[in-house]
Amino acid sequence: MKRMTLYLGVLALAAAAGPALAADHVVLYSANDDTVNKLVAEGFKKETGMTVNVVSTGSGVLFRRIASEAANPQADVIWGVGSALLKQNGKFFLPYAVKGREAVPAEYRDPNNLWIGTNLQVVTINQNTKAIDPASGPKTWQDLLDPKWKGKIAYTDPANSGFSYAAATGLLTYWGDNNAAWNKLSSLVANAKILNRSTLVYDGNGSGEYPIGISLEYAGYMWAQNGAPVKVTYPTEGTVALTEGAAVLKGAPEADAGQALVDYLASKSTQEMLFKATFRRPARQDIDLSTMPGGMPALSKIKVLPYNDVKWDEARSATLARIKTVIQNTR
Repeated sequence: MKRMTLYLGVLALAAAAGPALAADHVVLYSANDDTVNKLVAEGFKKETGMTVNVVSTGSGVLFRRIASEAANPQADVIWGVGSALLKQNGKFFLPYAVKGREAVPAEYRDPNNLWIGTNLQVVTINQNTKAIDPASGPKTWQDLLDPKWKGKIAYTDPANSGFSYAAATGLLTYWGDNNAAWNKLSSLVANAKILNRSTLVYDGNGSGEYPIGISLEYAGYMWAQNGAPVKVTYPTEGTVALTEGAAVLKGAPEADAGQALVDYLASKSTQEMLFKATFRRPARQDIDLSTMPGGMPALSKIKVLPYNDVKWDEARSATLARIKTVIQNTR
């Protein structure tokens, strides 16, 4: 009887501690860069003892791979992909109510728990304050249309950059999504140096080669943290905030481990860690950014423009073709 009582007590303790994870590894498909992937893999290993085997490449490539593997999934989690692709590929995801999901605003997670936003990418106007006087620098998107900034603005070709495409289509939406809006976009493009890679924008803005960069906020804060005279400007008309998130894959070989990894990615401690290392803005809104490095404003202090990511993703080919014509006509 005593032995049976002891056995039942052990079972009760095990149940209270949660389900045991038998897996020793989890496979992560990630569109994030190697620095971020390494931070997460090391942190998850330390916390759980499980190895994270990362396959890292572009979002589109990852989803084509997931589709081809649908009958025999080879990964457990996908992470670092935009909300448009997450919304369009829900059929590949296993519903999972992530721990602490209530800290993420409803617009940044799936209502049926198919995916959860882990971070936000905010489009900004970053200025090198040695190259231009910050007091007279641009404060609005409209300011960038002024001919005095011609040749001083760095902008990534939208065909090569998701955030650059979102910036263009977000402005088209704000300006009315009509011919007048396209004329304004043409004026902006005419003033800009069109670069092939986003890193060229970040680096050129940080070094002062390009006084102004249509960029992402994290890049500006990273350069400023490293001593560059870069000021992050949030346009007064508002800007686009893009959600990136994570999901457990349907039929995942290690679904329990995958759920544990998504819990880890969405946790407050992980998002704080990634912010301190890379200035990735957390999707969670229970993190006080005023206590963090850099002085990044809370999301509530930024005007976020309405943006239909699915609409613009579906219209990508036609929109990029028209943007290409605009670029060619303004060179």
